[in-house]
Amino acid sequence: MNSNVSPAGVCFSYNMQENRISRWYFGGVSSSAAACLTHPLDLIKVHLQTQQEVRLRMIGMTVNVVRREGYLALYSGLSASLCRQMTYSLSRFAIYETIRDRINRENKTLMPFYQKVLLGAFGGFAGGLIGTPADLVNVRMQNDVKLPAELRRNYAHVLDGLLRVWKEEGIFKLFSGATMASVRGALVSIGQLSCYDQSKQLVLATGYFTDNILTHFLASVFAGGCAIILCQPLDVVKTRIMNSKLEYRSVLHCLTETAKLGPKAFYKGLVPAAIRLIPQTVFTFIFLEQLKQHFGLVVVT
Repeated sequence: MNSNVSPAGVCFSYNMQENRISRWYFGGVSSSAAACLTHPLDLIKVHLQTQQEVRLRMIGMTVNVVRREGYLALYSGLSASLCRQMTYSLSRFAIYETIRDRINRENKTLMPFYQKVLLGAFGGFAGGLIGTPADLVNVRMQNDVKLPAELRRNYAHVLDGLLRVWKEEGIFKLFSGATMASVRGALVSIGQLSCYDQSKQLVLATGYFTDNILTHFLASVFAGGCAIILCQPLDVVKTRIMNSKLEYRSVLHCLTETAKLGPKAFYKGLVPAAIRLIPQTVFTFIFLEQLKQHFGLVVVT
C-alpha cells in the first residue's frame, strides 16, 4: 500500500478507490424514462389481459386501437404510467439500493443472493402498495380506449383520475387490488433488482467483461426474463381486479373466475408483457447505470 506520513504524523493512503453509488431517486427517473419508450406495449398488454375471451392477438389488438382511435391512443394513460413509476419504482429502487449499498459498505463485501432476494421482495412489496392508486388509474386510462363511448371514464390525466375515483368510489377503491399489486411488486423486484445484481456480478466475475453497457444489457435481459416468468399470472389477476366495476367480490373470486377460462388465461398477454417488460428492464438499468456513473454519489473505499 502506498502511503505517506505528514509532519503532523497523520498517515495518508494513496490506494483509496472512489466509487459512485446510485442516489435514492435514480430508480424512479430511469424507470420513467424507460416507460416513455415502452408505454404502447404496456397499453396493448392491458387490452389483451382484460379480454373476456381471446379474440385478438398482439398485432390485431394494436391495429384495432390505431384504426379506432389513432396512433396517439397508444399513449393513453402516459401521465398515470409516469406517476406510477415515480411512486412504485422510485420506492422499491430507493429501498433496495440504499439498504444494499449500506450493507455492502459496512460488511466490505457483496451481499449474498438470498439477502438480495429478501431485500428485493421487501422493497417491491412496499413499492407496490405505494404505487397502487396510480397503477389503478393507469390501467383504467389504458383500457378506456377500447370501451364504447358511453362506458368510458374519460379521465383527463392522472390527477383527475385519482380525484374522481376518490369522490365517486371512495378512498378505499384507490387501493383496489393492493394485495395483488404488492405481491406482484415483490416478485417483479426479485426478478429485476435481485437477479440483475446477481447476474451482473456473475458476468463480471468471468473476467471477460467490464462494467460497461454490454454487461448492463446482458444482465438486464436475464433479469427481465426472470421477472416476467415470476409475475405474469399475478399481473393478469391484478389487471382484472383494477379494471373491474365490482364484478369481482375478492381476489379469490377473481382467481376462480379467471381459472374457469383455463390455465392459459393466467398467461394472457404473455408475449406483449415480455416484449414490454424485458425492454423496459433493459432501458431502466442502462439509464440507471449511466446516471450512477455520471451523477452518482462518490464514496471512498
